[in-house]
Amino acid sequence: MNSGRAALLADAILALHVGVVAFVVLGLLAILAGGPLGWRWIRGLAFRATHLLLMLVIALQAWMGQLCPLTVWEQALRIRAGQDTYGESFIQYWLSRLIFFEAPWWVFVFAYSAFAGLVIACWWRWPPVRRRASSRRPR
Repeated sequence: MNSGRAALLADAILALHVGVVAFVVLGLLAILAGGPLGWRWIRGLAFRATHLLLMLVIALQAWMGQLCPLTVWEQALRIRAGQDTYGESFIQYWLSRLIFFEAPWWVFVFAYSAFAGLVIACWWRWPPVRRRASSRRPR
């Protein structure tokens, strides 16, 4: 793989990573707002199960002291592209500043665990509902 393709794939992985972070954070905000307001879509089983599973994986990785696989893949591609990790392209510069910051490891473990606890509490408070199949019967 040439360096240009590796850099492009690294940027794509970073964009995907930002999307995952946005889904988890904005998803929780939507649940916290939509639960009390009675928004039906926030109780969808597929949305809620995906949201909970992602958050539990993130918290488990933190407890195990592991980096997210998306971070590992992105950094490996940046090295292959001859780039410093987190320092070259426009996309990389801005998106990485949006989701990465420096703090002791225990801060991440605590934050991810607390966030996962809040997601679980929302699951209990506003449980997901399975959508019923269409009531129409073929004639």
